[in-house]
Amino acid sequence: MRRLGLRARVSAGFAVGALLLSASMALVSYELTRRSLLDERERTAVRAAYFDAAVVRTGLDTEETDVVEVLRSLDTGGNRRPLLLRGDDWYARTADTGLTAAVPLDLQRLVRGGEPAVQRVRVDGQPTLLVGLPLAPSTSYYELTSLRELDQTLRVLALALTAVAIVVAGSGAALGWYATRHSLRPLTAVADAAQEIAAGNFSARLATTTDPDLTRLSTSFNHMVDQLSQRIERDRRFAADVSHELRSPLQTLAAAASVLARRREHLDDRTATAAGLVADEISRFQRLVDDLIQLARGDQPVDRAPVDVAALARQACRARGLPDTLVRTDPGLADAWLVDERRVEQILANLVDNALRHAGGPVAVRLSQRDGTGIVEVDDEGPGVPPDDRKVIFDRFVRGRAAHSRAGGDGTGLGLAIVAQHAAAHRGRAGALDRPGGGARFRVELPEVLP
Repeated sequence: MRRLGLRARVSAGFAVGALLLSASMALVSYELTRRSLLDERERTAVRAAYFDAAVVRTGLDTEETDVVEVLRSLDTGGNRRPLLLRGDDWYARTADTGLTAAVPLDLQRLVRGGEPAVQRVRVDGQPTLLVGLPLAPSTSYYELTSLRELDQTLRVLALALTAVAIVVAGSGAALGWYATRHSLRPLTAVADAAQEIAAGNFSARLATTTDPDLTRLSTSFNHMVDQLSQRIERDRRFAADVSHELRSPLQTLAAAASVLARRREHLDDRTATAAGLVADEISRFQRLVDDLIQLARGDQPVDRAPVDVAALARQACRARGLPDTLVRTDPGLADAWLVDERRVEQILANLVDNALRHAGGPVAVRLSQRDGTGIVEVDDEGPGVPPDDRKVIFDRFVRGRAAHSRAGGDGTGLGLAIVAQHAAAHRGRAGALDRPGGGARFRVELPEVLP
């Protein structure tokens, strides 16, 4: 499962915190309001029941008492319903509609014992407050007060508090998102600058800030980049200077080796073999120097222009004695890509050379595009690339030593490093994959190539 980002986690924390706080406040507010309203309604109902019980007691003291008429004389409104229990007989103002069944037996025994009692019950599914008062040893008065209106009020209050809790939680999430957006802005700037530097733009720097907490970050980062660019520049100059200094003695050695090669028929076998080995190593050394010079020039800016990459690929194949039919283009491929022609030409040449030297030659050179990104792929039927080597295959020297010792190739080991450098200059990337059917597929992605 993919882990949430820092901004999402902080926003979720704000939302959860706001929800817990608002829910707690809502529950406390609801419970306090509920208790207050119920206590007030209970006190009112008990007072009214005592008053009505006094009226009933007075009416029962008369001769030839009509209990029903006494109950009907009570001013109970529409929320209170009286009941009278004399002996084992129940009396009500109207026909019994289940009111007597709503009076619990325990409460009846308590009232018969001379103790007033109050209990909340449900009548016809509605909450009701039942008040029982003793009038005489065999007479009990009960009054049922409907709590329907209060129950509806509490439901509305619960919905309102729930809505408030949800709104507060959403506001907390929005606040967390806003806070992290601004608090993480310096980190975003660092990430953007680091991405620029990784792409080869060593002029990227963090803007100075007046925030004392961030001044040290921006100053230290910019100082680090300055030191890094200076070191890379020193390495580049060193490689360029050494390469140029080596050219002259190498040309002299190459000339001497060519003289020996022309006189091989006059030499004995061992001397001729040694002369051939010297000539081969000198040739390899010259290619190494040329590749080092190419790497030293890698910091030059990218000069984008419309380029027919398919024509470049065919030219690279023809220059190496390979048929044009190796170049395969996807339908709808743009006629021209916005790329640096010199760099892309070097990418194609090095990938084809790598396949020739280490994998018996390429079997396909594929060109395609996807969402504005140009894709160059060179397939071969060689031994493939082990998964452990794929992350370092385009690093300098690493691939060269492994390929040279394993396949007996004559490459310098810098060809793929140059490919990766040219791809990075275009803000792209290079990688190695398994080719369907066996072998390797070297893939270079160049973004923003469509005009």
